[in-house]
Formats: sequence, C-alpha cells, structure tokens
Amino acid sequence: MEKLYYENPYQKEFTAEIIDVIEKDGKYHVELDKSYFYPNTDEESCDTGWINNLPVSFIYEENSKIYHVLEIKPLKIHRVSCVINFDQRLIFMQQHLAKHILSICLLELFNANIISPPSEASFIDLDKTLSEDDLLKIEEMSNKLISDNINVQVSYPSNVELKKMNIKKNNRNKDDVIRVVQLLDYNAFPCKALLPRSTIELQMLKIIKLEKRGNNSRLIFICGKLAVSDYITKYTAIEKMSKIFRCKDTEVLEKVQDLSGDLKKALSEKNSLKAEIADYEVKDILTAARNIKDIRIIKTIYNEVDFKYITVLATKLTSFPKVIVLFGAKSTDKTHLLFMCSKDLDNISMNLLLKDAITLIDGKGGGSSFSAQGAGKSANNLDSCLEYAYNKAIDVL
Repeated sequence: MEKLYYENPYQKEFTAEIIDVIEKDGKYHVELDKSYFYPNTDEESCDTGWINNLPVSFIYEENSKIYHVLEIKPLKIHRVSCVINFDQRLIFMQQHLAKHILSICLLELFNANIISPPSEASFIDLDKTLSEDDLLKIEEMSNKLISDNINVQVSYPSNVELKKMNIKKNNRNKDDVIRVVQLLDYNAFPCKALLPRSTIELQMLKIIKLEKRGNNSRLIFICGKLAVSDYITKYTAIEKMSKIFRCKDTEVLEKVQDLSGDLKKALSEKNSLKAEIADYEVKDILTAARNIKDIRIIKTIYNEVDFKYITVLATKLTSFPKVIVLFGAKSTDKTHLLFMCSKDLDNISMNLLLKDAITLIDGKGGGSSFSAQGAGKSANNLDSCLEYAYNKAIDVL
C-alpha cells in the first residue's frame, strides 16, 4: 500500500473503502483501500483515531498491508469516514524532530551520541556525562536551529549515496529502501517517523532535567505544543502567586524563598516545643507505668498521631534503665507497631517480639534486639496484638 502518511503528514481526515475485516481475539483488524494512519514502528508509536466514529486503538503493517484495530465491527463498508487524532500525532512529530535537533547539537558541541532507541518518549540517553552549564549551550543551539526555520529534508538515497552519508543498511533488511532525514549540511539520520516540514513548527525546546547514569547522561526535555502548554501553566501559576504576594512577577521567587525560610524556622520551633512536651509526657508515662520484676512496661495505642513524635517518645522513654515500650499507632490506611527497650535489657529481643506479634495485624517488620517496627493492614486486632506482645514480654522476663 502507498504510504500516504509520508506524502502529507498533516492530513487529518479522509474517506476510504474497507477491503477486508479480520476478527482476531475479539477485535477487528480493518484493511482500507488507502490510509493516512501511521502504523506502529520501532521509531514511533502508531496513530489513533476513528473510522466512522469507532475508535481505532492500534495500527500496524503486515505483508505490505496496513491494519486498523477496532473493538467494534464497522457496519458500513463503502466510503467510511476516517479521522486521525492529530493532537497526538503532532506531539509525536515534534518530539521526534526535537531528538534529531538534539542529536545535531550534541554531536557539534560535545561530540556526544544518542544511545537510547528512537521513540516518542521525551528523553534521550547519551554516551557522555554533561554538566548543568552544558545544558544552556545545547538549548541555545537547539532553539537557534528551530527559529532559523530550516526545512526538514527527506530523501531515499541509493546504496552509493548512503555510503557517502556514512549510513549503513541493516543486514537483515538489505533490500529495504532507507528513508533519510537531514537538516542543512548537518549529519543525516535514517528515520521512519513522521516529522514536521520545518524546524519552526517545533516552536521551542526546553531541557527540564539532567540525570547522570555512570558514564552516560539522560536529558529529559519538552518541546512544541507540550512546551507551550507547560509555559502557560507555569506563567498562570506565577501570575496568581504575584497577586497573592502583591508583588511583581519577577519578585515571586524572592517571596517564596522568604516564606521557605520562615517555614523552616517555624518547623524548627515546633520541633523544639514537641521535644519539650515529650519530656513532660515521658515523666507522666514513667510514673504511671506498670512495674514487673523491676522493669517498667508501657503499652499504648495512638490514633492519628505523627509517628515521628511517637518514635521520639519511645526513644526518650528507653533512655531510662529497664523500660520496655510497646506502641501501636492507627492511621487512615495502615497500622504501625513500634517496640523498643532500654540497652540494659539483653534478655529480650524486640525484633523477635515484633515479628511474632505483627502477624496478628497481617503485617511485616523487623529491627534489632533493642528497637523494631513494622506496619500491617488490619487495625481491628491491634489491641489483641499489643496484649499478646505484653504477655509475651512478661513471660520472657
């Protein structure tokens, strides 16, 4: 079948006739007499869309025929109306061209090569490590190529021409015609994907994250329609914040930094107050604790209390000699256990005690002889769980 999607990648709607419908695994694979739908390849995911308002979920090529996969069998055969999900196609086209542009820039600036397989995903892996400063150079050159409105040149060179371009054919497909993409005199790339006609259609490119992976790097980027949408979202957020802070857009960052400093200070003061409160609470708890064989055992269940605060309490309590703490805590989705004991109690293991008791709340956990914790799904048996651990501790003592 003639690959019309290469002739006009901007075709959004067309009419065609159904040649064949094959049912496989409850789905209908439709063959048309012509199609602008792009099939799935190793370089880019397929189009989606509609045939007579029926969703097309997948498109593939087999034996030089293009099949369109539908969940529902089309009733009409002659002159069906076909609509391509062009918003999705445009994003894929822009992202793929962005990768070609990034390849050019990386090779020109740092002699770096892309090692990740081509796809519509908005990241690339490189065979070199880069710094944050390098990203500015890459962005500057990329956006210069975009604004220069360079035509995307597509050709189908002969074997001799391929050798001159330093492009090798895949040994498994020696008879295949290779489609090559090139921008000006920069390196040419073999490419099966759909691409915009010009770099200007990419609008803009922004690298949003650099990840170092051993001797390699990963660049995560946004471009085109997604980049514009991202800019509008962030600009709107900054506008709203500037109104809240009653300041200029350029002063928002300074205001947020001031607030961040105030928040850190407030949290520090809050933690100091919590520590002071914990000291008073520890004294009350120790006074009320049951004393068995000269050992104070504390068994308590907390509801919707910060687990960090409970840990602080347990740590302070077990800093005193001969203290065992058996804490349970109920939260919205989990039930937590925290078992601790003083360092002078070496005849009992909190790890073994917790692992034995936590099965009653369908949980898992562990730790050391002096401190263990875990979580379970069931809150119904928490009372029984702590009572079991309490009695077990008394038996050991």
